Amino acid sequence: MRILVIGGTRNLGYSLAVSLVEAGHTVMVFNRGKTPDTLPRAVERLRGDRTDPAQIEAAIRGRDFDVVVDMALYRGAEAEAIIRLLSGRVGHYIFLSTGQVYLVREGLKRPFAEDDYPGRLMPAPKHSTYAYEEWLYGIEKRKAEDALAAAWQESGFPYTALRLPMVNSERDHFYRLYSYILRLRDGGPILVPETPDYPLRHIYGGDVVQAIRLLIDSGLGKGRAYNISQDETVSLADFLKLLGGLLDVEPQIVRLRRSLLEANGFLPDCSPFSERWMSELTNDRSKAELGMRYTPLPEYLARLVDYYTANPPAALPASYRRRKAEVDFALSRR
Repeated sequence: MRILVIGGTRNLGYSLAVSLVEAGHTVMVFNRGKTPDTLPRAVERLRGDRTDPAQIEAAIRGRDFDVVVDMALYRGAEAEAIIRLLSGRVGHYIFLSTGQVYLVREGLKRPFAEDDYPGRLMPAPKHSTYAYEEWLYGIEKRKAEDALAAAWQESGFPYTALRLPMVNSERDHFYRLYSYILRLRDGGPILVPETPDYPLRHIYGGDVVQAIRLLIDSGLGKGRAYNISQDETVSLADFLKLLGGLLDVEPQIVRLRRSLLEANGFLPDCSPFSERWMSELTNDRSKAELGMRYTPLPEYLARLVDYYTANPPAALPASYRRRKAEVDFALSRR
């Protein structure tokens, strides 16, 4: 198949492109070319800014695709543009959405299922705040999904939306899981806000690639949205205990008021999985309709610990640079 990946050099896009090349597909990636590129030579590079429809149009002029996987679609206007550009030129358009499409809904209870999507949306928080940026992210992803769903209804535009929670992967350039590993290894306290203490139900990056491959290979899912999420739901404490067990370390969790941690600038770095904007998704539809089977949490955590042990980043991530201040602060609160 002729497959275009929009995005494709950093995290999930890289893993998907490599997997598709190994399966014998003709693979192209479209991106700005600013991230260091270690993709296989067989991958054709198309350059441009995906927020500019003219640049996408110039890059794909005269081309048709069996599949387009869009990993960099964040706004409703961008969805409308890509629908215009690809109508009649793509067999299957796969869009990576987010669990935050549920977090901007009013009155929902966790975990969120696909049928929870319709309904009244929450009003915008105050501008120039973190909450506003997260709200806007969820709202714009909904606008993108709504545009695609309308195109499916009106003209049969062959889209599938995959709604993802927090993704844990080997190539996470934010080093969220790795930041916990570093704190567990140094044996010091892990600062965690007391509220909200939401359960974690994440997804392994390899399972996202598996879901996309299932859609590509089967042609299933057109006109549908699917939550892609691990089977297990665990507390943060149990998650850290499981991760610590892989490192032979007992987690030293120190719970403090969120306002106190925020005022001292420790969040989200000290505990990135404690954010308010953290979705929790069911996965029944993906298993029933697509045949998805998810990697068990202990298994994929072991893979990630082994990966980071063998491939530590060249420099400590920014989220760990105030570690001494975190430890001193925890000691001062005793």
